[in-house]
Amino acid sequence: MSRLRLAAVPLAGIVVSALFGCPATASASKTGAVHRGGQSRTLPDGTPAAPPPRARRTATMTLTIPSIGIRNLRVVAYAGTTDDWPGTRIQDRGLTATPFGPHGGVGPGEIGNFLVTGHRTADGGPFHAVPSLKAGARVLVSTGGVTYVYAITGTRRTDFRSARSLAAQRAAVPGRPGEKPAQAMLTLSTCATPEDAAAGDTWHDDKGNPRHRIDKIGVLVGWSRSGSTARPHPLAAGEVPVRHRST
Repeated sequence: MSRLRLAAVPLAGIVVSALFGCPATASASKTGAVHRGGQSRTLPDGTPAAPPPRARRTATMTLTIPSIGIRNLRVVAYAGTTDDWPGTRIQDRGLTATPFGPHGGVGPGEIGNFLVTGHRTADGGPFHAVPSLKAGARVLVSTGGVTYVYAITGTRRTDFRSARSLAAQRAAVPGRPGEKPAQAMLTLSTCATPEDAAAGDTWHDDKGNPRHRIDKIGVLVGWSRSGSTARPHPLAAGEVPVRHRST
């Protein structure tokens, strides 16, 4: 059984990469690797630091959440924003959707907000149990031969009738529009249809979305080769995973 590794570099090097779109300049060490010239480096034992940047938009992505029985659920990337028409059509196929681009999020393992949306009550309801996730629950996202491990840290509520609330959901730091991200984060979002119905709120938008969504927030705690069963190690203080430039 292979041990899970963390790709980590000093925070200062990551901030330069995140803000200016240029590769980090720190040298590779025994505990991590850096990205240079669009190439992916590996750790001394051959473990990949991260998949090549373009793999996040072209390779298959799957989602596994052991605590609620989700296994290898497909995640489809698209250009757009959360719960727009392209994203809704993906969810209507019983899949989950992740937006990217100017109004979307980042890819798995990247610094910023990795947004994933899925239906709760319709089309198979793949996210029916997501609202029950507790703090500390693990969420595994696999793509390009690498599995990124996130831990749930909290819950947010999004109001579809509030531009401010939607901006907070889609922010690079969930709930904090305008703040520059310093770590890789996750938002799992699904509808609050049962809760809205119980409260007598029958509003829906033109895509059938109810007024409110329940968002589970997580942070990246580690990564491994896909298929590894090793437990993630916590990130060291002041360190974040290696960030590859977005595509």
